[in-house]
Parts: sequence; C-alpha cells; structure tokens
Amino acid sequence: MDFTPTDEQRAARDLAARIFGDLSAPDRQAAAGTGTDGELWKALCGAGLVEAVGETGLLGLVLLLEEQGRTTAQVPFAATCVYGMLAVAAHGTEEQRARLLPAIGAGMAVVTGAFPATGAIRADASGALSGVAAVVPWLRDATHVLVPDADRELWLVAVADAAVTTEAVETTAPWAAGRLTLRRARGERIGQCSAPDKRPSGSGHGSGPGPGRPTPEGLNPARGGPGVVSGGIGGSGRFRRFRGAYDGVLAVSRVAFAGLQVGVCAGSLARAVEHTSQREQFGQPLSANQGVLLRAADAYMDTEAIRVTAYEAAWRHDAGLPFATHALTAAWWASEAGQRVVHAGQHLHGGTGADLEHPVHRHFLWGRQLDAYLGGGSEVLEELGQLLAGDGPKEGEPV
Repeated sequence: MDFTPTDEQRAARDLAARIFGDLSAPDRQAAAGTGTDGELWKALCGAGLVEAVGETGLLGLVLLLEEQGRTTAQVPFAATCVYGMLAVAAHGTEEQRARLLPAIGAGMAVVTGAFPATGAIRADASGALSGVAAVVPWLRDATHVLVPDADRELWLVAVADAAVTTEAVETTAPWAAGRLTLRRARGERIGQCSAPDKRPSGSGHGSGPGPGRPTPEGLNPARGGPGVVSGGIGGSGRFRRFRGAYDGVLAVSRVAFAGLQVGVCAGSLARAVEHTSQREQFGQPLSANQGVLLRAADAYMDTEAIRVTAYEAAWRHDAGLPFATHALTAAWWASEAGQRVVHAGQHLHGGTGADLEHPVHRHFLWGRQLDAYLGGGSEVLEELGQLLAGDGPKEGEPV
C-alpha cells in the first residue's frame, strides 16, 4: 500500500486548503446561518475541484474532504461529489455522463443522496417514485437527489419536479437539510439493478436495469442512524445481499464521509492544542499538565486511526481491489473515534468549549452529525461482523 498523493492529488488538496482557509472564517460561517456559503461554493467549482474528483479518484476526494472538515465549511461538496460526480461517472450511461457531469462539475447541478430506511421510497411498475425521506442533507440547495427505492435501484430525481416536495429540517450540524416527499415523481435510473437475492414481498419494482458499470464488490443496504439524523448510510441490522450501483455508491459514501470526519477531528484537535498551549494555570500552560497531554494524545491517535482506515479503503477502491470490509472499518472508526475526538476537543477548552458560538463547538456538532450519519458504531460493527462471518458477499466476489 502506498498512500502518497500523486502530483494531481497534492495540487488539488493544496488548492482546496487555500480556498477553504480563505473563505471559511468563523465570522463568515456564523453569518451563513444553517445555509450554504454560495461564494465559497462558487469558488470551489470555479477552481475545478468538483470536476477534478473524476480524475483524482476516491483517495483524492478523501484528501479534499479532509480540508473541508478542518474548517467545517458549509458547502455540499461531499454530497455532490459522492452522489453526483462519482455515482454518475461510475454507474451512469454514456449519455448520462455526457449530459450530467459537466453541469455537476461546474456547480450548476447540486446533487445529494436520500438513503433512507428500507422501504421508505418505492417505485411502481411504471417507475414512478412515492415515499418520504425524513432527513436529507443539503436538500435545500440541491437540484437533484439520488434516491434508492425499496429494491435498492437508484433514481436521479429533479427537485424542481412538480411531484417533489421539500421542507426545511434543522439538524445538529448546519447541513441545509430537508424532508423529501415524492408523490409519483419521475426519475432516471442510474446503474444496474441492485436487487437482492430474494425481493421483499409486495415491494415495488421499476423497469429493467440500465447499462451502468459493475462495482468491485457488494455491500448491504443502509438503515438510518439513530439520534441526530435519520436516513443515513449506517448499518442494516440483519444482512441481506444486494449487488449493483447502490452497493457501490454506499461503499464510496462511507469512505468519503469518513474522510470528512478526519478533517473535523484534526481541526478540533488543532484548536485544542492552540488553546491549551496559550492558556496558563499556576504560571504554566495547560498543555504542561499530564492529564491534558494524555487526553490530547488519545485524540491524536483516534484521528490517525480514522485517517489510515479511510486512506486504505479509498486506495483499494481506486486500485480496483475488494474494499467492503475496509469501507465498513473506516466508517466504524469515523463514528466511534470521531465522537471521542470532538468531545475531547470541547473538554480541553474547559468552560470556553461550552460556548455555542466558539469555533470548536462547530467541530463538536459536525463530529456528532457524522457519527449519526454513518449509522453509529454499533450498527456498523454489526454489519462488519456479519460480512466477516460469511453472511454477506465474500471479498473479491464479482457483482
């Protein structure tokens, strides 16, 4: 394994770091409220960073999301890259790629994903979609939503469709989330059929699969995470085997959002280090206290564990190697260790960390939001155990 960035990945990461750093100051974020920073989004797309994801691969995206997480920048970068750029590039038809990717790369189309609990959205025999996704991140800014139906077939739905209704929903982190309601909405299929070995009785099913490219391996469906956000990309409880575009998008999303958590944790820890190095108690900095040192060291090790597992999963994806267990491992570390790190960052700030307007509190909110969106550590660990025990697709099994 070699996680050394290529020249292209390094250049994209450095450019992203500069843009996020220049346009994500705490006062600017406070002024944005819970919405997207339009100027920042325009700058990212204008610099070609969304479009570059198609060239730099999943590892390149993880590096970019790490920079976003450091600043908790309020833009739908992760969602658009995962559910739009990479999903269409990997599973769309040639016509879909030619039509959709330029608009996504330019920022004219903003894509998010509604990966709800099993059966929340169904497709009838004609392919019309009906159902409700309670919480969809960045829905308020989206022009399109990637929606899996009850049979785990993917549909790209235009938010402007008259049969689509959105309502604002406030989440722990300011992700411009919304509630999605579909009333016989029309969408275009993305990728191959992701049907399970045995379809659930009474489930709707649309027309045949499109000619999307297969993914390296299968993963099981998601179930909404508990607590902060429902309808995330977490574990499924009892394993059911699915194959196709849904599985590929789910795996990529887990790795990508783990990469975002790396940045959130690194940013929280950096603020804690700065605070404890400057704040003095009894004539010496707080960082000289052994308890502070140990707490910070544990947070650092947790952050590095998230980073290395996310890098490995992304590297294996880009190399065409099996990565089902690696994606789940990265998601587990991001969920379990991530919430430990952001709690430590807030704790090391003492009373200052309890200030809702302090920048470190944003990292706390984002860390908790990502923990829930990834499904919670116990659900992800259960799914990983089922995969390792042989209930699911084997490593390297074709799909």
